[in-house]
Amino acid sequence: MKAPKFLAEPLAGRDAETRRSRRCDAGFTLMELLIVISIMLILMLIAIPNMLNLKATANETSAKQSLPAIQIAENQYATNFPANGYACSLAALGGNASAGAPTPQSAQLLQSDLTSGNKAGYSFNIVNCQKAPGSSQQDNFVSYEVTAVPQSVGKTGHSGFCLDMSGEIKADPSGGTNCTVAIQ
Repeated sequence: MKAPKFLAEPLAGRDAETRRSRRCDAGFTLMELLIVISIMLILMLIAIPNMLNLKATANETSAKQSLPAIQIAENQYATNFPANGYACSLAALGGNASAGAPTPQSAQLLQSDLTSGNKAGYSFNIVNCQKAPGSSQQDNFVSYEVTAVPQSVGKTGHSGFCLDMSGEIKADPSGGTNCTVAIQ
């Protein structure tokens, strides 16, 4: 015996609903996933260069803050070792306190990350050291200049920085040591 028509229709409707709900529970379609992935890629293309620029700016700030620390260490070195004047190497400003008393070759005045010459994407160096007139035997340096240049211009930093004995920090916008632009 055939079921009456009024009973068959609601059952058919429920089967269609059940099939639709099963299809919705199955997950995203390929097209929906491609759209989400493309939106994520666009956002990453916008965000990543900004993050790299922020990192370079942070490295520059670290370099500018490290230059006065080196100058303070140089002044302490000249006070502690007056026969030597200023140090002409970052290694002479560093050293390990457990190795004994400070010496002119290991003054223990500066952190090890700076005395290695590399910190936060910048390379530091002491240059243009001049000896006192008539001091041929002993290293008696009366002047110096500290430089900080990015290890990779445009990636780890944009500008180079120089500090002379007066304490004035100047910048080289091209990332080198031709510092002509005063900052501060």
